[in-house]
Amino acid sequence: MKRSEQADKICQKLFPMGTSEFAETDPEFTTFFENFAFGEVPAQGGLDDRTRSMVILAALIGSQGAEAFGKMLPAAFTFGVTPVEAKEIVYQAVAYLGIGRVYPFLSEINAVLASRGEVLPLEGQATTDESDRLEKGEQAQVDIFGDGMRGFSESGPAETRHINLWLSANCFGDYYTRKGLDDRRREMITFCFLAAQGGCEPQLTSHAMGNMRIGNDKAFLIAVVSQMLPYIGYPRSLNAISCINAAADKMAK
Repeated sequence: MKRSEQADKICQKLFPMGTSEFAETDPEFTTFFENFAFGEVPAQGGLDDRTRSMVILAALIGSQGAEAFGKMLPAAFTFGVTPVEAKEIVYQAVAYLGIGRVYPFLSEINAVLASRGEVLPLEGQATTDESDRLEKGEQAQVDIFGDGMRGFSESGPAETRHINLWLSANCFGDYYTRKGLDDRRREMITFCFLAAQGGCEPQLTSHAMGNMRIGNDKAFLIAVVSQMLPYIGYPRSLNAISCINAAADKMAK
């Protein structure tokens, strides 16, 4: 077996020395995996290289693949992802995975950026402060999920209302209002975080609907799942497809 032409093109960018570290110890596996993940999969669904790279980075964070993330990050830069975009993907993951699971990725991206000669910190991307993060965060929720989100921060039982407030002010006010990624990209990577970590199907269905409302349609989300599959496996990918179908059914009613 040998690499396909398509896989070889991507591998040349992934592995500047021309070979995977497993090529000698696991040659058969390396060849059929590379032909699938870097040849067959990218040819399906029509995502451009930059978008596919963002999807892969978000999927690796969601599935806790820190070492693979570090190896894929230079290729993502080659495919057009900017340092700011990559940083924003890592930052936003904290809202959906927690700092404990994102900490290794923050360390990894800083090491890669430093090795490239990037000056840290990167330019700030915040557009809110303590005075307006709640207001602008709730507006972001409305923009993505609809008018039913108005007043969300004050809704729900009294004992858990603070969580809803945090969702508006922190998850959306601190993260979604930042520059560096637009709403469509942010909803896309959120979908990837949820699909890749598993066990979040109610939220995944809701965010599939949010994606569809702002222009990331069903076909696009299926393409996203297709590109994640080599990195998160079949069970979580099939669960994500089920959530996309459920979201599409709800929106059709």
